[in-house]
Amino acid sequence: MSIEKQVDSGRRGLLVATCAAGGAAGLATAGALVSTFQPSERAKAAGAPVEVDISSLKPGEMSTTEWRGKPVWILKRTPEMMESLKKTEDKVADPKSEKPYTMAMPEYCDKQTRSRKEHSDILVTVGICSHLGCSPSSKFAAGAQPSLPDDWQGGFLCPCHGSTFDLAGRVYKNKPAPQNLDVPPHMFLSDTKIIIGKDEKGEA
Repeated sequence: MSIEKQVDSGRRGLLVATCAAGGAAGLATAGALVSTFQPSERAKAAGAPVEVDISSLKPGEMSTTEWRGKPVWILKRTPEMMESLKKTEDKVADPKSEKPYTMAMPEYCDKQTRSRKEHSDILVTVGICSHLGCSPSSKFAAGAQPSLPDDWQGGFLCPCHGSTFDLAGRVYKNKPAPQNLDVPPHMFLSDTKIIIGKDEKGEA
């Protein structure tokens, strides 16, 4: 092979390598641009709104999601669960959620059910006890159980120091927890999809 042909071959090889490298860099840049439009884990932890699909949630079931680094419970209450709130009204410390709260209960929530009026069976609440920050356990079955009263109507039990909450997240009287479970800002995008951390007024 002549020297001239060797040079031409070398140039072509260099050109192909350069184009390949440029294409890879272009793909990497495009990938970086796409990722910037997606909420990062840091953004979610800082409080970015979270969408939740509840289409598979059945009456009596609860799902858990995360918002601002905290567990948020979404409970679909049965008619019996809803009826139990009348029975616990005089047993909870703040039945109308009138005390000062770390997170003010949204005005659009009913005082007794602590849920949006148009979806009264759906409870959305932060699963953190207001005493020392533990996460209560779900105790939905009614009746006598260990660490619970004989007339228990269903609700939540904090295993740390025994605070109990009814099925609206209202703390019972004479318990260590100073307030009811927080209700975060939220709204329904449809009958089966909720966004937490945002409502008609904007992001929290």
